[in-house]
Amino acid sequence: MKSSFKNALLSAVFTVAATVGWNVSAYADGEKYVLIEHSPDSETFWNTVKNGASLAAKEVGAEVTFRNPPTGDLADMVRIIQQTTAEAPSGIIVTIPDADLVGGPIADAVAKGIPVVTMNTGTAEQSKKLGALLHVGQPEFDAGEGAGERAKAAGIKSFLCVNSLFPNVAGEQRCQGFAKGLGVELGKQMIDSGTDAAEIANRVKAYLSANPDTGAVLTLGPMTAIPTIQALKDNGMAGNIFFATFDLNPDISKAIKDGVINFAIDQQPFLQGYLPVITLTNYLRYGVVPANSVLSGPGFVTKDNIKLVESLAGQYR
Repeated sequence: MKSSFKNALLSAVFTVAATVGWNVSAYADGEKYVLIEHSPDSETFWNTVKNGASLAAKEVGAEVTFRNPPTGDLADMVRIIQQTTAEAPSGIIVTIPDADLVGGPIADAVAKGIPVVTMNTGTAEQSKKLGALLHVGQPEFDAGEGAGERAKAAGIKSFLCVNSLFPNVAGEQRCQGFAKGLGVELGKQMIDSGTDAAEIANRVKAYLSANPDTGAVLTLGPMTAIPTIQALKDNGMAGNIFFATFDLNPDISKAIKDGVINFAIDQQPFLQGYLPVITLTNYLRYGVVPANSVLSGPGFVTKDNIKLVESLAGQYR
């Protein structure tokens, strides 16, 4: 009796799945997923994303490979998406650094019947428009605004935003949100820092030398945070200027404990890797998918809670 009920229930599930066009295979395994992100090889943030995706794949018996444009060239990312689509993997996990550039290839993958989950960069609205199952990520403007409100509460009225993410729109959204949180307009205080560590440090020092009344520094991840820490040590401002950053790694955790960084904005990159693999697997095997996208951040890591996360920073946090 139990077996008959189970079979009837599964039959109903897959009848519904077929009605809405889902391509599901009950209790399949060995799915092959490809995670495509936009950052250059030098960006360490993605190590935590990869840890999450790899663990999820191990838990469900799937495979996941990782691809990115080595120099962060979005035209190269477009080619990677197109090539991956031609290979017809079981599913694609992909970022949306610029919907105008990568949106078409992502939509083409969906049109060819490949399930897609977007993550990290982009919005739930963009993801839905492209036909993806859902989006796992942080609303960048809102995260920046929340950080700006914290800075304003500390009396900050001006800031430098060290943006290494051009042309990724997420960088500007973070800076714009921070400016709104402070109640100021975003203008020349957002600089294109580039991705070379020495050049980032030099550009930070040059800006602060030309604008000595700057009240705060905002960096958009470890790539800019670590050189900025060194820049502030070099010019004697470490610990004397309000400093906020996105994301975590051991160096950032140490700087929080040392009082150099006031707080880090945690978007939980582990979940950004882990949840898409789980979502795709449940979708392919059982025809089920969450009804809503997932907001993985922002959270704020300060001296008060750093002990809870520092041992996991760069690996799971």
